[in-house]
Amino acid sequence: MANAKEEFIDHIKDRQVKCASISHDYGWKIGNKSKHILKCNYTQEEYDHFIKTLDFDYDDGYGGQEMFGTIWYNDGTWSDRGEYDGSEWWQYQSCPSIPKKLL
Repeated sequence: MANAKEEFIDHIKDRQVKCASISHDYGWKIGNKSKHILKCNYTQEEYDHFIKTLDFDYDDGYGGQEMFGTIWYNDGTWSDRGEYDGSEWWQYQSCPSIPKKLL
């Protein structure tokens, strides 16, 4: 089991979040989905509310994927959910450097 709020805070570290869209599908109840949205230009109050909505436990182990979403950062990078056979995690993404031969 994992806590979505703790996982989110641990994953973003000191990155500046621009916005985020996360959904949680309770696998044992098909169609029972919750959405957690943090819009661009959010206030501290909106950020605090968003974080509070993520305070739930979910099964991040093997089986069906329960969490989906994307986190966008102010520096142009992002994170999305990785998944293998139901085991899931956040993965940080950035645009690769351009090879010298293309410059």
